[in-house]
Amino acid sequence: MLNNNIDSDNWNAHLYDSKHSFVSKFGEDLIELLAPKKGEYILDLGCGTGDLAYKLNKLGVNVIGIDKSENMVDQAKKKYPHIKFEVQDALNLDYHCEFDAVFSNATLHWVKPPKQALICIYKALKQDGRFVAEFGGKGNVKIITDEILNQFEKLGIEFKAELFPWYFPSIGEYSTLMEEVGFRVIFAQHFDRLTPLDGDHGIRNWIQMFGNSMFEGLTEETKDFIITKVENNLKGVLFQNGGWFADYKRIRVIGIKE
Repeated sequence: MLNNNIDSDNWNAHLYDSKHSFVSKFGEDLIELLAPKKGEYILDLGCGTGDLAYKLNKLGVNVIGIDKSENMVDQAKKKYPHIKFEVQDALNLDYHCEFDAVFSNATLHWVKPPKQALICIYKALKQDGRFVAEFGGKGNVKIITDEILNQFEKLGIEFKAELFPWYFPSIGEYSTLMEEVGFRVIFAQHFDRLTPLDGDHGIRNWIQMFGNSMFEGLTEETKDFIITKVENNLKGVLFQNGGWFADYKRIRVIGIKE
């Protein structure tokens, strides 16, 4: 969860654990793609509150978890005091040929400029080390964000593009960046994953947790009005079988440092 767009630490670690645990749960099969071996040194980049680092630790991996959010790292340290967690920025990693793998789940869509992060990841890996990641791809949460922007337009509020917090690339775009840095891309996948959200206010909770920066400069009343309109307008689209869903489109990649 390294949010490099927002200087202040806006992450509520307790809310993240209680209402958005799906982030870690969906990351579990990414660990299968990582195929960690006992004794390997692995960097969990954007570790959040530490759940996936804990799973790697249980598999006998020497794992270090890093996140830009102090709130997230503090929570991870409380939950898993035997694992090393540090506050670090993906754009300024100070590792050199130290890890067999860099693993990242649901983080790199927050990181801009993306190429700078890839340079840091490449440097952190040992020769023949692997980079395994999943994050939001082209079209991710487009239904939700388009409706938010639609409400801005209806209210006559100009949305500043720099407040859009995410980077959602295509496979071609991201694979090209990886190759420019020096990776050999051996796997790249872009897929839809309609993702269930917790509770009756799932879409509202999601927007407040992940999309809050879009409302910068607006009053709480205006923000609440917009989110309520978004809920009402999307109920027929993203509310199914008694629950809310987010229209996720994900990218998964594996790159080898050669």
